Amino acid sequence: MAVTLTDRAADHVQRYLERRGKGIGLRLGVKTTGCSGMAYKLEFADEAQDGDVQFESHGVRVLVDPKSLAYLDGTELDFVREGLNEGFKFLNPNEKDRCGCGESFNV
Repeated sequence: MAVTLTDRAADHVQRYLERRGKGIGLRLGVKTTGCSGMAYKLEFADEAQDGDVQFESHGVRVLVDPKSLAYLDGTELDFVREGLNEGFKFLNPNEKDRCGCGESFNV
C-alpha cells in the first residue's frame, strides 16, 4: 500500500525542486469540493508535518496526511503532456466517478 510516481512525474518534481532551491518532496492530499465531492491537492513540501505518512518513489519523497491516505492509497501520479497542455494526472484505483469537468471525483 503506497502512493507512487511514474518516472516522468519524479523527473519533473526533481527538476522543479532543484530550480526552486529548497524542498524535501511532494505533498499530496484531498479536499472536499466540487460537484463530485473531492478534489486532489498537490504542493511542494518544505518540511514534514506531524502525522504525515511518507513514501519514496523514484528518489522523490511523497508526503500524505493520514486522512487523505484512505482516498489516495494505491494512487500513481503521472506527468503528462497532451497537445499544448501539461500537468500531473492522478491514476487512482479508488475513484468511482469523476465530474464532467474533471476537477473533482468520488470514491
